[in-house]
Amino acid sequence: MPDTGSARSATSAASATTTALPPLTEQADRLVELGVHEIAGLPAAEIRAFAAGCSAHGHDALLAVHPDRAPASALAPLLRHRGRPGFVVTDMDDVDRFAPLDSVSLPDSPLYVLTAPDRGDHLANRSPDEALPALTAEARSPMLLTEGVHWVVQQPAVLERNHCFMTIGSRLRKANGALDARTPAVWISNGTGRDGRARRDAPKVGWCWAGNRHTWLGFASTTGRHGQDAQAA
Repeated sequence: MPDTGSARSATSAASATTTALPPLTEQADRLVELGVHEIAGLPAAEIRAFAAGCSAHGHDALLAVHPDRAPASALAPLLRHRGRPGFVVTDMDDVDRFAPLDSVSLPDSPLYVLTAPDRGDHLANRSPDEALPALTAEARSPMLLTEGVHWVVQQPAVLERNHCFMTIGSRLRKANGALDARTPAVWISNGTGRDGRARRDAPKVGWCWAGNRHTWLGFASTTGRHGQDAQAA
């Protein structure tokens, strides 16, 4: 669960979401540099060619690998904050079983882009159960956990103390079909509890209860996802 010491500052800096993402071709180079193409079983050239073909989406777009190809457990260690590598909390060993909600439609493609990613600061202090209908009313789709990790990989400044985010597009279903009460989130460790002091300031993949509110967690979302058959749509 989240560190209780991470309360939102009343005098926080401007949202990192105002910073433009790198061009998609640079994002592709970054993924290749980190070895994501090997995780996904894709040629480096394929990732670069896909990104080059998506230039019509402009600078406000995020390159992502389908979660079936690159799961959260493999991507989280690629995160960096103040030189610390990312990690998944110890009580989330089922992180890769968190799958897209029924309302989230992914392109049938190993690679896709998300348009207009937003951290959802304006929804902070709402619970995930409250934020989801609010995003739907705004014609926005909640980000998956893997998408949120991709975002921080490409734009590390989007993750800042007191301004982190949940990725409620990913949920775990129980055997009876009901949703598990946990909702994934990405934030910065305080180095307390089971995290350990050595992980202070490290990027952290964890979870929050679906019915709880947190003043320092927004809700990451996108206006759309575009795959291989709609690169210039």
